[in-house]
Amino acid sequence: MTDTQAVEKNEEQTTATAPGVPTEVVELETPLQRGKNQVTEITVRKPMSGGMRGVSLVDIMNLDVAALTKVMPRITTPALTEAELKTMDIVDLVQLGTALNGFLTPKKFKDIEA
Repeated sequence: MTDTQAVEKNEEQTTATAPGVPTEVVELETPLQRGKNQVTEITVRKPMSGGMRGVSLVDIMNLDVAALTKVMPRITTPALTEAELKTMDIVDLVQLGTALNGFLTPKKFKDIEA
């Protein structure tokens, strides 16, 4: 199976298991190289409480790198690896963390900000 086929299969499985779950697409400033393919965008999906196991929500909201490195592989498509997250452009990691934090804000507070 090629890298592209593996990524497509993972995307199909993720979509099939999480219909209707909100997502946000993050365009990477520095694309990731996976074999011969470049990953230019990552889809972050809203995690359920189980996806946040083992991390402090405060750490996530503070964009703690260790916490983000633990959660992001569970909620990204294509699924990011810990190694990719540790070597990722910091701007891209902040964008991913900000997308995740957007899912943690209650709707009533989003309406106030708008």
